[in-house]
Amino acid sequence: MADHVLVVTTTGSEESAAALARGVVEASLGACVQVVPIRSFYVWDGAAQDDQEWQLQIKTSAARLPALVEHLKAEHSYEVPEIIATPIVGGNPDYLSWVDEQTGA
Repeated sequence: MADHVLVVTTTGSEESAAALARGVVEASLGACVQVVPIRSFYVWDGAAQDDQEWQLQIKTSAARLPALVEHLKAEHSYEVPEIIATPIVGGNPDYLSWVDEQTGA
């Protein structure tokens, strides 16, 4: 298993995204969170949706992933939030060490 992961979630407003990002960093669950406006197409409750959303890209240690998932589920406004973790298989060792320092890994 990789030592680091990139976690993605989306929110329906920029304010919600900022609050989630701030909470993740302040709780040391992620070292860095980037917020990007996106357009999402999906089906919810049987109806096709076309929505403006804000995607959070969270860099964290694999050890902090379970706590991060629980935090996002508890603080998220969506009934079923997208929370997807992708292993980071390489990168700048200095940056990944910084991720470890920030998340207490």
